Amino acid sequence: MTAALDGLPAFDGLRARHWHTELREDGVLVLSFDREGSPVNTFAQEVLIELDGLLERLALDPPKGLVLRSAKSSGFVAGADIKEFQSFDEKGTVGDAIRRGQQVFQRLAELPCPTVAAIHGFCMGGGTEIALACRYRVASGDASTRIGLPEVKLGIYPGWGGSVRLPPLVGAPAAFDMMLTGRTLSASAARAIGLVDKIAEPAVLVDTAAGIALRGAERPFKQRFMGWASNTWPARKILAPMLVKQVARKARKEHYPAPYALISTWERTGGGVQAKLAAERKSVVKLSSTPTARNLIRVFFLQERLKGQGGKEHGIKHVHVVGAGVMGGDIAAWSAYKGFEVTLSDREQRFIDGALERAQELFAKKVKDEAKRPAVAARLKGDLGGEGADLADLVIEAIIEKPEAKRELYDQIEPRMKPDALLTTNTSSIPLDELREHIRRPAQFGGLHYFNPVALMPLVEIIRHDRMAPGTEQRLAAFCKAIDKLPVPVAGTPGFLVNRVLFPYMLEAGTAFAEGIPGPAIDKAAVKFGMPMGPIELIDTVGLDVAAGVGAELAPFLGLTVPPALSNVEPGKRGKKDGQGLYKWENGRAQKPELSKDYKAPNDLEDRLILPLINEAVACLHDGVVSDGDLLDAGVIFGTGFAPFRGGPIQYVRENGPDAVLARLKQLQARYGDRFAPRPGWDSPLLRK
Repeated sequence: MTAALDGLPAFDGLRARHWHTELREDGVLVLSFDREGSPVNTFAQEVLIELDGLLERLALDPPKGLVLRSAKSSGFVAGADIKEFQSFDEKGTVGDAIRRGQQVFQRLAELPCPTVAAIHGFCMGGGTEIALACRYRVASGDASTRIGLPEVKLGIYPGWGGSVRLPPLVGAPAAFDMMLTGRTLSASAARAIGLVDKIAEPAVLVDTAAGIALRGAERPFKQRFMGWASNTWPARKILAPMLVKQVARKARKEHYPAPYALISTWERTGGGVQAKLAAERKSVVKLSSTPTARNLIRVFFLQERLKGQGGKEHGIKHVHVVGAGVMGGDIAAWSAYKGFEVTLSDREQRFIDGALERAQELFAKKVKDEAKRPAVAARLKGDLGGEGADLADLVIEAIIEKPEAKRELYDQIEPRMKPDALLTTNTSSIPLDELREHIRRPAQFGGLHYFNPVALMPLVEIIRHDRMAPGTEQRLAAFCKAIDKLPVPVAGTPGFLVNRVLFPYMLEAGTAFAEGIPGPAIDKAAVKFGMPMGPIELIDTVGLDVAAGVGAELAPFLGLTVPPALSNVEPGKRGKKDGQGLYKWENGRAQKPELSKDYKAPNDLEDRLILPLINEAVACLHDGVVSDGDLLDAGVIFGTGFAPFRGGPIQYVRENGPDAVLARLKQLQARYGDRFAPRPGWDSPLLRK
């Protein structure tokens, strides 16, 4: 390394393993992050150690300014290396890792020269935290630029100074809106709250950042005042209880402690930066060892595994959907929104028209740029005659849940399809062996089972059968990836995975309801466990007619009896869609009767609801419905909303101990009968840690 010359840093042009530098003619040093051997930038400890050494020397011989950027086109920084973080938790060294990140970013914050983060593409977690440690931030106006602090979704919160620096920069309300939700901001939204100082085109991003490093940027007085005023001691005491109340409406403290710990640490910690960093570190280290954090990190990796199921090659451009009901219409609209040419057919135009109206609502909500909306809408076409089936690369059948009706449709449609086109069904419970008997090309036939509402539910089950070609599964998985859904391959047995484990849970809820236990009490017990909504509300949301159809298919297979509440569906009382079901519905909300103050739910109600689901999950693993316990947990979490902080039904058994859970199940069997009899699989070594 040569000595500094004419005041310029000695390491101009340095290429370290993960960082390289370039000194511009204007005296601004550009520091580019390019993690070796990785398609995206993430902060591992060796990356931070290397950066620390560079910053230490920069502090001794500073340039006129420093611009921090990514050398990767994929984005700025995706955050910390979660796999490495998981290993630190196992070793008990999370505290050391957090301390190092804090120290490196604080060294950056203390550099005796202006520093600017030049952000293009994703900027998440540690990426946002290093940007906050810079004096200024410039972001590209490209649609790919998203800035966020999603750590709360992993059961922790920003621990490298993010929770210390963001509130005084943008004001506590805006800061906590970001940190408590984990939502990401576009460049313009970040600019509006003061997180970003300027927006530039990607081609001139570094030039713009260098200009700000040399000339500075003045933040509006209103932003500066809000940043100061909302973080004073009196403001913290007023705002903190309001934030806690806001969080409590969505998450229970015993389930998700991180948001509460974040608010509490901010409220009670005063003093300088080091004191605040120490409080942040202590709090995050404590959270990192909780079952919630460990399970949410596990869920993160399960999600990544599902994303990796599909490659890019699906060979699908045109999708034809048959059946314009709620599911078929929404599948068609979502596919068009995600870039596919879509035709939608049904037996009557009025059904198609209704689906197209709903599609316009989806496009209005999802496509913010009104100028782009017509092009998206134009990709979805009504097709009363069904001619689109002749041209489609993928046909999705979403008609009534009757095997004979589906087989009749296949007889009509399959001879007209292109030789390499795929034929799929959205059946929610009918075994594919029953549907493929008369299929001419069974190798190209499979199931694509979406969940309602299509726009919100991330999972799609890829239903297999014994004559389905591996290439068909791969193409369907790639298609799911292209429409931003998580595919999980499952056996084509009755109910597949999600409905099979969900059915005993909903059945027991219906049985309890028929016994006279109030619906709100049943729902409350399930939500207390961690389910996103109670089973009585869920039955109404899915539709009693749909629940009855699934019950007719699954009850004989599982040896269960369907209570009258789920089998005798009165016209006009199918649930949410009719405005009346087990509950009355107004403006899309269930009108739940108030429980009397002295009402006490049975002590075993939670076990009555949850253990049938767990029992059937164990049986699914035993029967090979999915290939392993991790895929089962992923499917149930993303398909039913099963309490993510519990890690899934198989993880629940492992954490609580299979013998202990089995004992509780047998108690219910003794009390209520053989519907609680342990299903096959409880002796499996896969249930033990």
